[in-house]
Amino acid sequence: MRRDGVPRIRRTGTPPRGRPVAEAGSADVFFRDRREAGERLATRVAHLRGSDVVVLGLPRGGVPVAEEVARALGAPLDVCLVRKLGAPYQPELAMGALGEGGVRLVNEEVLRAAGVTPEQLAAAEARERAVLEGRARRYRGARRPVPLDGRTVLVVDDGVATGATARAACRIARARGAARVVLAVPVAPHDWAARLGSDADELVCLHAPRGFHAVGQYYADFSQTDDDEVVACLEESTPRPVTDRPAGARPAGPVDRDVQVQAGPLVLPGRLTVPGDARGVVAFAHGSGSSRHSPRNRQVASGLNRAGLGTLLFDLLAPEEERERANVFDTELLAGRLTGATEWLRGQPEAQGLPVGYFGASTGAAAALRAAAGPDAGIAAVVSRGGRPDAAGPRLPEVSAPTLLVVGGRDRMVLDLNREAQARLRCESELVVVPGATHLFEEPGALEAVTELAVRWFTDHMAPAARVPAGP
Repeated sequence: MRRDGVPRIRRTGTPPRGRPVAEAGSADVFFRDRREAGERLATRVAHLRGSDVVVLGLPRGGVPVAEEVARALGAPLDVCLVRKLGAPYQPELAMGALGEGGVRLVNEEVLRAAGVTPEQLAAAEARERAVLEGRARRYRGARRPVPLDGRTVLVVDDGVATGATARAACRIARARGAARVVLAVPVAPHDWAARLGSDADELVCLHAPRGFHAVGQYYADFSQTDDDEVVACLEESTPRPVTDRPAGARPAGPVDRDVQVQAGPLVLPGRLTVPGDARGVVAFAHGSGSSRHSPRNRQVASGLNRAGLGTLLFDLLAPEEERERANVFDTELLAGRLTGATEWLRGQPEAQGLPVGYFGASTGAAAALRAAAGPDAGIAAVVSRGGRPDAAGPRLPEVSAPTLLVVGGRDRMVLDLNREAQARLRCESELVVVPGATHLFEEPGALEAVTELAVRWFTDHMAPAARVPAGP
């Protein structure tokens, strides 16, 4: 905060060196997705590292951005629960906002312009308050909110439009005892500082363009963030201590760290998590259009971790390779990356001597089966979620790893393909249909069913006898 009471503003009109300002075909786009926005935003708040900072993400879209920032700062992550009060018949127009702790903001100008009656406002508040309380239970579960008393609180969203939600979030942080409040966003209107007033001590923004219409116009991928992804972000950010170990010994765990996976000639980003006394490690092969950040795979991975299984989530393709659509469906290429990543994994101290399994989703399942078919693969088990095992082609009969095929009951075409593929497998196999589920298992309870099936399959087939020697 400056001496004149105006919050200090950090803003830059250009991205960090080496990062594109826009994707081809759109002069407005600044960010590929929320993850990239978070990585770039983290460089602008690096001055907060070591200042006893807590990062609060605004659900839902602000949480993936906040997770990247929290990871870069080594700071705890929590949610700041705020609900916009949408005007009747114009839900995108914010007439105010509600937050935890009874915080309430109302824009009198919008109320007058939209002709909102007191009864309509009260009904909107009651509706949004119920949603707020339900989300608190959904996102945190049994965890208590991260304490803010006397700390620097960094509030992060995927962008600012009217500023009502961001202002409420800053006030919530104040009400919970924050000593200093910093608001950081990737994009906002050019006059956003005036809209925020003095609710934050410092404002950080990468881009504040004129002609601003909506936050989504500045993202190539602005797909909706669902509740499962928010929960996965919070669970992954929960600190897991690393225990001491004798020199040269495999860590007893728990271990949870970002890694650089050597897969053939490429180095690909990933996340390695190994619980204490893990019985095995599962490498994930994501489907087309996805990445190591896939909320569905991360939810399954969290379930495996709770069951005592390690996980490796990593990108199968480099960013420049993803732009060539053919690479996404090149099963041989993807299987080669998975094989290379497996060799790297077996050389890591946390995974030495542990059996390795594969979890493949969609086209990633074909890559997993193809990689498991290698004569020296030594894969303990394979699980396919909504997979395309048929894309493994003539290698299917060569798979020796016990294979579980999980398909949604309403994913009829893929179900038929899985039945045909199972008939070609010569290994132990099982096909399980999740009733009522579609291809992405978005229905309530569907992904939980997949997780339970995967836990059972890997637990049953990752006995100590299945362990293979670590790589050279």
